[in-house]
Amino acid sequence: MAAPSPEVMARYEAVIGLEIHAQLATATKIFCGCPTGFGAPPNTNVCPVCLGMPGALPVLNREAVELAIKAGLALNCAIRPRSRFARKNYFYPDLPKGYQISQYDEPLAEHGYVDITADGHAMRIGITRVHMEDDAGKSIHDGFKDSDRYSYVDLNRSGTPLIEIVSEPDMRSSSEAYAYLAAVKQVLEFVEVSTCDMEKGHLRCDANVSVRVKGADKLGTKAEVKNLNSFRFLKEALDYEIVRQIALIENGGRVVQETRLYNPDTGETAGMRSKEEAHDYRYFPEPDLVPLRVSESWLARVRSGMPELPARKRARFISDYGLREYDADVLTQTRAASEYFETAARVSGDPKTAANWVMGDLMGMLKAAGKEISESPVSAANLGDLVKRMATGELSGKLAKDVFAKMFAKGEPASAVIEREGLKQISDTGALEKIIAEVIAGNPKQVEQYQGGKTTVINFLVGQAMKATRGQANVAVVTDLLKQKLG
Repeated sequence: MAAPSPEVMARYEAVIGLEIHAQLATATKIFCGCPTGFGAPPNTNVCPVCLGMPGALPVLNREAVELAIKAGLALNCAIRPRSRFARKNYFYPDLPKGYQISQYDEPLAEHGYVDITADGHAMRIGITRVHMEDDAGKSIHDGFKDSDRYSYVDLNRSGTPLIEIVSEPDMRSSSEAYAYLAAVKQVLEFVEVSTCDMEKGHLRCDANVSVRVKGADKLGTKAEVKNLNSFRFLKEALDYEIVRQIALIENGGRVVQETRLYNPDTGETAGMRSKEEAHDYRYFPEPDLVPLRVSESWLARVRSGMPELPARKRARFISDYGLREYDADVLTQTRAASEYFETAARVSGDPKTAANWVMGDLMGMLKAAGKEISESPVSAANLGDLVKRMATGELSGKLAKDVFAKMFAKGEPASAVIEREGLKQISDTGALEKIIAEVIAGNPKQVEQYQGGKTTVINFLVGQAMKATRGQANVAVVTDLLKQKLG
């Protein structure tokens, strides 16, 4: 179907809501003691509970609850003092129980929000609820010809603890959905609720999308695009689905409520099944689990352990350290980066220079080495010390870069590199006067030009002095001495 013209597209708006599934960073599953580690041989991290054996009883993982509470608080939700698990009944080959233990009408957290900026505009996206549930297993399809096609089931993932974050339908474009997913991911990583590793399936989302004529109050019929496991796929799937629905309506068709899958090879979504309503799942309270009660004292203890969140940290970096908004945003992309910068800033006494070094030299070398900032060979305190030595005049900017490269290569502090390589900046006038005399004697033409009024030539003479000292001379001292000697 041909895409509608830009004029037709402009008459419609999309209405988008996301359901984000995040795997909680627990060592064991939500209702049993099986490990949650990724990469184990198929069907080895299993037991009667997560295999759904008759008579096996679930026992709720307390750590999973605390991580879910943290997520709710970080997403500005109200934590319900009483929540309840329910059975969500459906039948997949990788769901051995025949039902998923989830939360339905009594979720753990609700009525939250996330603030985002997209397409140059700041906006608030509402969060309807954050609820806990267990994950299903994984179906693996292999083979290319129908006669050689096989399907396998790996139940290692069955029973891993998830939270589902359900947004309000507040987004109007794929860019807004992208920014919202990025903001939620950042918050979950900051509070260490989830690793959010999308390649391992620790973060994925379903997108509910409909279209309507701009100004209309009534929502259009929505389609759900399932199992989007990358930011790019989310944006591409939404862009395609918006165009598909508008074209369908414009050609006299009707959007049907269904579940669709996105094919990244074709860039298209395709229908998978009709979309179930809540009653299709036959929800009823989980009979093997008592209601979950979160006392005021428990909630207060979890709240007291919460780290500073990204938005507040960004604002503080701007107000306390005088950073630009862009720099503060870069330095708060991850909790590790923000903590690294803050330590370096305190040690150096020069936050702006420390920020430049973290965002420039450090991140550049880490990227080239394929390392995360948590794996940096140069500690935050050692980088701060290097910046401090520049401020005191012990190192020039050029020398500092040479020292930093050696620090990164060997994991040594600046003091060790300077001592071994003899790289300390030379500021002693007595030691420099002899070198300057040799520079003046060896460059009579440039001296004559300078004394004839071409003062910019002094930069050449300074460069010769720096070359003679292997870059270790104090540039300001060299410049002053040359001016004095040349009159």
